[in-house]
Amino acid sequence: MTMTDLTCLASPLAPEMTRALPVVGGALAVTGLLLLAVRNAELRRRWRTWCVAAVLLCGTLAFGPPGAAVLAAGLGIVGSLEYVRLVGLRRWDGAVLCTVSLVLPFLAWLLPDRLTFSAAGVLFCLAVLPAVLAQDAAHGAGRAARTVFGLIWLPVALSRLVPLADVAVAVCVAVAFADVGGWCGGRALGRRGPLARRLSALSPAKTWGGLVGSAGLAALALWALGEWTPLRWLAVTCGCAVGDLLESMIKRGAGVKDAGRWLPGFGGLLDRIDSLLVTLLLLGVTL
Repeated sequence: MTMTDLTCLASPLAPEMTRALPVVGGALAVTGLLLLAVRNAELRRRWRTWCVAAVLLCGTLAFGPPGAAVLAAGLGIVGSLEYVRLVGLRRWDGAVLCTVSLVLPFLAWLLPDRLTFSAAGVLFCLAVLPAVLAQDAAHGAGRAARTVFGLIWLPVALSRLVPLADVAVAVCVAVAFADVGGWCGGRALGRRGPLARRLSALSPAKTWGGLVGSAGLAALALWALGEWTPLRWLAVTCGCAVGDLLESMIKRGAGVKDAGRWLPGFGGLLDRIDSLLVTLLLLGVTL
């Protein structure tokens, strides 16, 4: 096999993976060693989930846009099922969400030029169609609004992973670091003083100290991965804060603590990707 053949087989994300793997592996190794000295079963469950998530993330995104489409579709379908249950949508509303979650990422890969304003109109019609066909005068408007919101929040946001391509790994890793930084910052800085003030009544545990920690680790991750820009950092920092509060608002409306119970240490998938969803939407504006 010639060098040209090897170049053709190489992943388009190979340089980014070369930078990302040491950062991700090093972070997991350091936190794993620290957890050996901490008898906290919950944190250890979270660490194991992070390890599995890191393998899935890097394994799919290593294949470039096709892998990003597969990852986005998988996350979108599972997230849509959780969202449907949280907001009480009907079966056909959920079917629309899951179908769009499956199809849209692959359209973003195969036919990106077709995803124009006209495509947004088609998505809107699909979202409201189940409620209209059901002639649901009492709850139809609410159903349609929740479905439209779900389409934007899940499949539309996740489909942004595909055109991001060479920075998708860095963005996902930066969001993960920011989430950890928010937790650490809240514990270290959010106990007393001005940084102990609540960020929002939607989530009493979120403090300004947590926001500082989140911004700091997001910057560190982007710098370590060679993808630092002020707008990218701002999108990750704001996306993590708004995404967390947005999901808290939805869960409070549903009267539940977690979006699910199947993800060890976290609850549901939406509890894990809430920050990423808003970050991806913001990156669509800033990139």
